[in-house]
Amino acid sequence: MAENVNQTTGALQIGPIKLWAPVVLAPMAGVTDVPFRRLSREFGEAGLPESQQEKLNQATPGIDAPAGLYVCEMITARALVEKNEKTMHMAKPDPQDRVRSLQLYGTDPVNLYKATHILLEEDFVDHIDLNFGCPVPKVTKKGGGAALPWKLDLFDDIVNSVVRAVTETGKDVPVTIKMRVGIDDAHHTFRDAGRIAEDAGIAAVALHGRTQAQYYSGHADWDTIAQLKQDLTVPVLGNGDIFSAQDAKDVMAHTGCDAVVVGRGAQGRPWLFHDLVATLTGESVVELEPNQGRVAQIILQHAQMMIANSRSENEALRNMRKHIGWYLRGFKLGGDLRMAFARVSTYVELEELLLSLDPTAEYPMAAHGKRGRAGGQKKPHLPHGWLDSRYVDSEQREMVAANECDGDGG
Repeated sequence: MAENVNQTTGALQIGPIKLWAPVVLAPMAGVTDVPFRRLSREFGEAGLPESQQEKLNQATPGIDAPAGLYVCEMITARALVEKNEKTMHMAKPDPQDRVRSLQLYGTDPVNLYKATHILLEEDFVDHIDLNFGCPVPKVTKKGGGAALPWKLDLFDDIVNSVVRAVTETGKDVPVTIKMRVGIDDAHHTFRDAGRIAEDAGIAAVALHGRTQAQYYSGHADWDTIAQLKQDLTVPVLGNGDIFSAQDAKDVMAHTGCDAVVVGRGAQGRPWLFHDLVATLTGESVVELEPNQGRVAQIILQHAQMMIANSRSENEALRNMRKHIGWYLRGFKLGGDLRMAFARVSTYVELEELLLSLDPTAEYPMAAHGKRGRAGGQKKPHLPHGWLDSRYVDSEQREMVAANECDGDGG
């Protein structure tokens, strides 16, 4: 049995947290809010074997993650330190979360240290993940996200500052990181970063098998995940090109990784977590294919949760529009109807539009396969002179601390 698996329960251990299923919902900006996390987790738990579903009421809050981890969208350390109202609302956990998991982003060790103390003092989290994977130019051109691990000393300072803050609180909250292979094919960072993170006391490492330059293009290099798994003793989680339960089985078999992290593949398909959990805790591949009527029901359920979690119905429906497009991908609707969904502004309007759909329409083949952003490779956007040295000079350190900004989960 793998050394990272609890020999008594069979669960994957990340610090004190027990993942009954080796599954993680990746943090995605503007996507993995309370409603989407709750829907995904409910589908995941429905995929558990009957013997484990019977034990759900015995699960220990903050410790047992029956269907894996469902990570809050990324929170910026500076905004948290400044007690930004929107940020504090985003960081506030769902009362129904079994394990409260949040991704923290920052470029300044001091802000990250303070933000970690806030999260723990406010009792917002049971698990903290650190973002080193975001490839978005507005983040990387300021030294953040996937660009940051190139600077070994800054990366070291950040992971140690967060681990130190957790230690000072006396709470047993594991810290993990999510990162990319490197900046481009000539500037890999994942092996150095993995070693530094493990030495600092990081509880697990997730690797997206792409470089910053690849963005979401081409194919994820699962061999890099296999290499990292050989390098480290802490759990290694595989991410990239996991769009089905079979993909999850394949990446685990190919790399030996301890769990899968799924982001874009779940957009418009929270039921993917049913498939992942059922497949990775069972003996055969399971794949739900809801018809158009069932998808419509899920959209309405999602919208109801969104309204309950938003400041207004209008705000909730604006945020739902992208989800609706993802949910209805591949179904034959016609341009006018799709445009109407893209402009929907009330729950009643959404309900009426969904009632006009054919509830018997089968789940389309076009809805399978890759999802989310793709495009081509992009020239890395980096601070001036960033690649000249693996260490930050005083000017660069001041620059990245001053320019801490928002990004996405990478």
